[in-house]
Amino acid sequence: MRLALSLAARGLGRVWPNPAVGCVIVKDGKLLGRGWTARGGRPHAETIALTQAGKAAKGATAYVTLEPCAHHGKTPACADALVAAGIARVVCALDDPDSRVAGKGYKILHNAGVDLTEDVLMDAASDLNQGFLLNRIIGRPMFTLKMANTIDGRIATASGESRWITGYEARRQVHLMRARHDAVLIGAGTARVDDPLLDVRDLGLSGDNPVRIILDGGISLPLTSRLARTAKDVPLWICHRAGLDKKRRKTWEDIGVTLIEVNHSDTGELDLADMAKQLGKRGVTRVLCEGGGRVTSSMIAAELVDELVTFTAGIALGSDSAAVFGALQIEALSDAPQFRLLETRTVGEDIMARWKPTDR
Repeated sequence: MRLALSLAARGLGRVWPNPAVGCVIVKDGKLLGRGWTARGGRPHAETIALTQAGKAAKGATAYVTLEPCAHHGKTPACADALVAAGIARVVCALDDPDSRVAGKGYKILHNAGVDLTEDVLMDAASDLNQGFLLNRIIGRPMFTLKMANTIDGRIATASGESRWITGYEARRQVHLMRARHDAVLIGAGTARVDDPLLDVRDLGLSGDNPVRIILDGGISLPLTSRLARTAKDVPLWICHRAGLDKKRRKTWEDIGVTLIEVNHSDTGELDLADMAKQLGKRGVTRVLCEGGGRVTSSMIAAELVDELVTFTAGIALGSDSAAVFGALQIEALSDAPQFRLLETRTVGEDIMARWKPTDR
């Protein structure tokens, strides 16, 4: 099952709105076939592994990281395919909450007399597909908040200079994180000041660019920006307020941008909960948030941060520089958002840490 999970991870960022699934087929101690969900979601992991195993799959055991699907689409249901191949036993890590599956895959296997073992390494499988699970259960994607900051919690000098706080190795790690997410999200301020591309570079994964999403209520992003100029090459979505001029909307749509209308407050602030819902409707399962201090604090205040990843550099900028967090309006320590540490490691000369909210 650990091998199946490692295979499933290869699909992260490439298979949405589908889950990233791994499958390993074994008989008499020999590995007969292995597979993971292909780019775009098809073919499924089980189909690939069964094709490799061929006729030898009869009487074998299949280790699958998610309940085999029970619905027919472009390909037959994986549960039926396992039965047809003569698989004798299926070991599964996690139930599929998708309404088209939700126990139906297990029922097909059980009715066919296949020996079934459930919930093996369930926690690891849940962590791997947290984005898919959140999308199917509550209708929003998983959000990973990434921050690159100094040792005193700063993200830019007083003049706004921020390139580069962390080193080359840390920046390459961020590009790998982008490749493993469906989308990358920043705020309008960061988009205007940094003029980023938000693509994947230096890893040989140029075809695995995420959707670029900008929180820009009034669509203030310049048409001359690198994001706008590359909108037809790499998807660019802009979340904005209602009531924008139709001519302005058409200008952006004509250059290939997807405009997403999001609810907003009386002061014009975008409703991040509605933003998350809108992304979920479009099938997005995993979002990497690389926004500035304002977006960072807003995401935390909205309780939308499912994982926090920090890269800390051995640089100090002082209190007159830009803080990693904007205002959170916290008066008591008991009201402060709390996170538990999952991992720390050195990346080049920087320190990477992964955190989860303590209530999840």
